[in-house]
Amino acid sequence: MKVLVPVKRVVDANVRVRVKTDGSGVDLSGVKMSMNPFDEIAIEEALRLKEAGKADEVVTVSIGPVQAQETLRTALAMGADRAILVKVEGEVEPLAVAKILQGVVAEEGPTLVILGKQAIDDDASQTGQMLSALLGWGQATFASKLEIDGGKARVTREVDGGLQTIEMSLPAVVTTDLRLNEPRYASLPNIMKAKKKPLDEKTAGDYGVDTTPRLKIVRTEAPQPRPGGQMVPDVATLVAKLKEKGIL
Repeated sequence: MKVLVPVKRVVDANVRVRVKTDGSGVDLSGVKMSMNPFDEIAIEEALRLKEAGKADEVVTVSIGPVQAQETLRTALAMGADRAILVKVEGEVEPLAVAKILQGVVAEEGPTLVILGKQAIDDDASQTGQMLSALLGWGQATFASKLEIDGGKARVTREVDGGLQTIEMSLPAVVTTDLRLNEPRYASLPNIMKAKKKPLDEKTAGDYGVDTTPRLKIVRTEAPQPRPGGQMVPDVATLVAKLKEKGIL
């Protein structure tokens, strides 16, 4: 079984995002970029399937600028076998990403596609669902547990009411939630080995996909700073303050 894992290059989760002064978007100058955290979880799960003998090959793919090679090398250092970079400049909307991935799936023939439930830069949470629809495959989103048994996948999902377990036939698309696993760190020897692993380069045109945006971001604004709290000496004062603000 071959597993395909799409990964995205995003602003590092520990970086405080700054909005450009003209409100045209996020300032990326000099900002540390990393692999989307949910995609790290997807890579880890694919590697665990391989280590358990459930998968034979893990292929990772990224859609973005040439710098996304760094993200793919991280996935290779974690243990992925091969990587594909589909070079696209500028923002790529979820539908275009899903269409490109549809082409990659047709080319690679994986049995399972595992990807993060969302990217932390746009929080769209759409690509997995769109890819499933385009392929006509079953899907399981927000997975907190994944089991492969023959031609079936059993997935435990996190939903508002608790946990939901579903079973579906392969091939399928699975999107990962935070509690699925804890991603491993890439060791120095594996980082060195990753430099020699194959990394193919493609373009969106190779898959016949037009990445022209359909949406226009009018303005980006930073959230308003939260006001500081106020200490009160006793409960009576607290109640009085709450009544004053109309909360009680």
